[in-house]
Amino acid sequence: MTDFVVDNQILDLEERLPRADLEALQVKRLRETVARAMGVPFYKAIFKRDGITPDSINSLDDLKRLPFTTKADMRDNYPLGLCPVPRSELARIHGSSGTTGKPTFVGYTRGDLKMWSRLCARFLYAGGLRACHTVQVSFGYGLFTGGFGLHYGIEEIGAAIVPASSGNTSRQITLIRDLQPDALISTPSYALNIAEVARSMDIDPRTLSLRFAHFGGEMWTEEMRRQIEAEMDLFAFNNYGLSEIIGPGVSGECAARAGMHIQEDHFLVECLNPETLEPVQDYEYGELVITALTREAMPMLRYRTRDIASIDICPCVCGRTTKRMSRVVGRSDDMLIIRGVNVFPSQIEEALFKVDGTSPHYLIEVARPGTLDQVTVKVEVRPEFFSDKMSDMQSLRERLDRSIQAVAGIHAQVELVAPQTLERSMGKAVRVIDHRGKLG
Repeated sequence: MTDFVVDNQILDLEERLPRADLEALQVKRLRETVARAMGVPFYKAIFKRDGITPDSINSLDDLKRLPFTTKADMRDNYPLGLCPVPRSELARIHGSSGTTGKPTFVGYTRGDLKMWSRLCARFLYAGGLRACHTVQVSFGYGLFTGGFGLHYGIEEIGAAIVPASSGNTSRQITLIRDLQPDALISTPSYALNIAEVARSMDIDPRTLSLRFAHFGGEMWTEEMRRQIEAEMDLFAFNNYGLSEIIGPGVSGECAARAGMHIQEDHFLVECLNPETLEPVQDYEYGELVITALTREAMPMLRYRTRDIASIDICPCVCGRTTKRMSRVVGRSDDMLIIRGVNVFPSQIEEALFKVDGTSPHYLIEVARPGTLDQVTVKVEVRPEFFSDKMSDMQSLRERLDRSIQAVAGIHAQVELVAPQTLERSMGKAVRVIDHRGKLG
């Protein structure tokens, strides 16, 4: 792979603010955020109870006086009860897929969209994107924030865009061959899919025009980065965001690729023990809790992301003064992210119950034997359906696989086991065993 050198230029001076100046800006913006949040009934009631006003915010230590916000709070205030601005001031609404119930919606004013574009532009620029480049965006466009966020960040820099969206991989490869983009935007697992399909088309993915890529939307490892770079002969950069806060743009890697720079002039990021909600030590893993400092339509306070990562406070060689976060290595709740798809165990359970022949006893195992996630669902067959005939068991296995794909949107390896095979529990049943990377 040819050396890929990115200069240390920045888009905004705030990326290199002295620490004292940055913290002073954060306090000012936190005070402004509290003032905006007073227009949200959910926050206003808590502020009244706890005696919180904008004037009571005098330092970053006062952050811990503010309430946590959770996804449940967003659902309780469905659809847009956490927006302090009138509907007439909203310019865009994004949201989750709502696969486990009502979606969670996030509103944006025109000011929010302008700010969001700039934040995405920052990490794209730090990773080498320039106005002379062409970028293929293979994220989905829709309620999902990834496609639009990156799209407008690319436009902010001035690069050309191929808005390919997701899916139809052979067509994606044709676009890359014909239009010769320099960069790819997608999930990391989809990049591997592109490489695999290219080889099936007798195309060496290393001969494609792509020089670098910015990946997000799912957890991935350094091992996967190395494999993608080897298979596609490009440089891969990591970024992080979530729709409840802004979408992509919370953090992203510079050329050093030694952690993702947190956009601290716009976000206050805490790293807390998910059980005690007390701060962990520097460089230790904990749950990321994020306060959005400049959102007009959604002044989110101390949002519990459930994402587990660590924070690096050492100065970066690139000259940016912001803290950096590690990759997300897991979640503190039970949601699984499988090849970029959010999956809850309850969805697997729902799919199993749709097919006659299985019992309510099952176990989900998640592994990553190579670079792609693999899900195995072990499920007990009811005695009356258990058969020595291979064709009967294969038919049942195929029906279960189709049901899981229809409900959860993923493919799983289904293992049918005999009645009374899986371990029973007297307390809460263990439904998921995740064999992927461990903390530490």
